[in-house]
Amino acid sequence: MRSSSSLRRQLLAWVLVPLASAVAVDAWLTYQSSRETASVVQDRLLLGSARMIAQQISFEDGSFQHQIPPAALELFQSQEGDRIFYRVTTGNGVLLAGYTELPVPKLDPAADSPYYFGANMRGEAVRAVAFFQPVIGNPSSLPVVVEVAQTTHAHEQLTHKLWLQAVLQQLLILALATIFILYGLRRGLQPLIRLRNDVRSRKEGSLQRLDTHKIPTELAPLVESFNDYLQRLENYTDLRSRFIQNAAHQLRTPLAVLHTQVSDAQRADDKAGADLALTAARRTLQQTTRLVHQFLLLSSAEAYVATRTATSTEECCALVQTVLEDLAPQAHHKSMDLGFERSGSDTEVFADPVAFQEIVVNLVDNALRYTPAFGVVTVRIQSAPGRVQMQVEDSGPGVEPADRERIFERFFRLGGNDATGSGLGLAIVKELANQCGARIYLTSPAKGASGLVVTVEFFAE
Repeated sequence: MRSSSSLRRQLLAWVLVPLASAVAVDAWLTYQSSRETASVVQDRLLLGSARMIAQQISFEDGSFQHQIPPAALELFQSQEGDRIFYRVTTGNGVLLAGYTELPVPKLDPAADSPYYFGANMRGEAVRAVAFFQPVIGNPSSLPVVVEVAQTTHAHEQLTHKLWLQAVLQQLLILALATIFILYGLRRGLQPLIRLRNDVRSRKEGSLQRLDTHKIPTELAPLVESFNDYLQRLENYTDLRSRFIQNAAHQLRTPLAVLHTQVSDAQRADDKAGADLALTAARRTLQQTTRLVHQFLLLSSAEAYVATRTATSTEECCALVQTVLEDLAPQAHHKSMDLGFERSGSDTEVFADPVAFQEIVVNLVDNALRYTPAFGVVTVRIQSAPGRVQMQVEDSGPGVEPADRERIFERFFRLGGNDATGSGLGLAIVKELANQCGARIYLTSPAKGASGLVVTVEFFAE
């Protein structure tokens, strides 16, 4: 099933989500800034209007003279139809002009700066300024208080206008960034698309390496790993091909012999001759069956993934004894001495019990086949802290030092030996030992005796 995940969409999301979040945060900050700007504009208009009204106040003939200039109110002209309220009072609180319900803030009359405040006027929110104006000739030391207030419709309109302009610019930038990012992703993913097309265009079974020319640095490890995998796959394929060819060659001979033996039995003139041919055919069939079994076992060993668990010395000895009991009839048939020895202290190593048992089966079976009748085969378990050695020693013809490396090759059999082996036993042992992380090597018996000692050494991790 093809995954719906898209690298392009993921990269686009990882870029645009933080960018869109930044735009959202900036839009909120822009709104706050727009409000502050609109407030500054409105406050300056209010102060300008209050100053113009204050300049028209004087004290003459024992009374205050005042006049509200039209220009002071025309400053607030806008399309929103805001209402303007004003109030002029003496320092003693006497109303000179304006709206009586406009609130007067309680402030220090000595203040030399205007005071801005918010209030409600006739059910509407207003922004107001209180300006203190000293009047020459005023018998009171208290200044005249001039208040001007405006409803907030124009303020809100200016806020939204400033904010909307900024947001539209940011959205335009985000849209342009998205277009450029998509274009950049398309160009940036071209090498990956070329690799995909290169792989898709190949014929089935092709193990040609990927071209590393003009590959970006980030893709180089992937391409190198893929080429390494192709190399290992080619080696494995070659190995399997040779295995099949060798298997076909190994099976051809016994099948041909079996065909001849069955034909001889059919053409025999008497029952004794037919029985002799059928007995030979049965023996050939048994050898062929074992050969096929070894083929399947080696193939399974190559595909087997060992599960390495803590295995005690006692468990190793129990597995060895089980194998010896199963192969005892084979040893008895050749009048051979099949024995078991154990030495060393108890310990634990990491091994796969199934693989361990199969290693013992193949080594003991191999020793029984290549050792002449009345010979000796001994299995030993020698343990030390963090290590267990499993040895199989036989009194057979042995192996020359020059052949000890080749003996682990598939279908390799020593010349001049009449044993009916398949040449796969030690190859299976080698494969399973590698799966268990064990070390395998060959030595000669002590004291110059003939034979061979195969040692498989397991370790604790």
